[in-house]
Amino acid sequence: MKKIFLTILTILMFTCTGCGGGNANSQNTEPAENNPSTVTENATTETEKPKKQVKGNLKITMLNVGQGDAILVQTKTQNILIDTSDMDERSKLVSELDKAGVTTFDKIILTHPHADHIGGIEKLLKDNKYTIKEVCDNGIAATGKLYLNYMKELKNQNIKHTVLKAGDVLDFGDGVTFNVLYPTQDLVDAVNSGAQKTDPNNESVVGRLVYKKFSMMFTGDAEKPVESNIWADNDAKNLKCNILKAGHHGSYTASTENFVQTVKPSYVLISAGEPTDKRGGNTYGHPHLEPLEIYLAEGIPAENILWTWKNGTIVIVSNGKDFSVTPEIEEDWVNQWIQEKKAAKK
Repeated sequence: MKKIFLTILTILMFTCTGCGGGNANSQNTEPAENNPSTVTENATTETEKPKKQVKGNLKITMLNVGQGDAILVQTKTQNILIDTSDMDERSKLVSELDKAGVTTFDKIILTHPHADHIGGIEKLLKDNKYTIKEVCDNGIAATGKLYLNYMKELKNQNIKHTVLKAGDVLDFGDGVTFNVLYPTQDLVDAVNSGAQKTDPNNESVVGRLVYKKFSMMFTGDAEKPVESNIWADNDAKNLKCNILKAGHHGSYTASTENFVQTVKPSYVLISAGEPTDKRGGNTYGHPHLEPLEIYLAEGIPAENILWTWKNGTIVIVSNGKDFSVTPEIEEDWVNQWIQEKKAAKK
């Protein structure tokens, strides 16, 4: 009887094993919504649930203004605009500001006096729709009509004009600061005195926005020499950022390996227009191959490299601890763009 019982028990054990457990090498077939480990942050399938949006006091919007730069920073108490797009993109700038519902600027920072960065300032100054409390720039005198006109208008309207240099810290309100990394006072003095020839891109205001544990690097059109100077003059911990605004619209003239490694961003944002636009837009073919390959080599996922022409307006929100990045258009374009660039080189 005991032998019969043991035989039956053994049969039952093998039967149960075959019915449910599987083995150690079997794949987990639990649905993704019940198995968070199978859903990655960078998933791009159509069935993916929308990424969780962070709610916070800091909102940064890279405006979709074509080839130029215009980035709106908003805290609970201030609106700050960093650059004002190009002359022929003024209508795009106004449209983007209308969407954001902004007509008052506590500060406008003009990184350097090239038309694709200061092209919209005259429109904002002369349109009664807008109120501007302060304009900041690098303090380097220029001879261009756009620069001379806005300086004249600042004086006419008695608008505060602030010169920025490395070491300055701007208060954006609610604990958000903008730490100026470039240009140095020595550089400004040398250019203004005529001892050094002007090079507007490499005189750009570069700054690191900080809100508690969140940070973003703003680069203007600063190129490799500036990145090298900043890298050499600052501790790595003071350069690390969650987000990097790609230097010079994603040009090969910027984004050195050392700089990108040290900033160590998880996202890169590129402001550049339609490459096929022959009316003075992105005839340069930005973004170039070299910086894109550096971003990928440094571990930045392709889907975290965003370009206004492909992804539209890009919105960042942070509570000082967490942050979310939301493009207007979800498009993973990087790998195809790299393939096209490589094919064009052959």
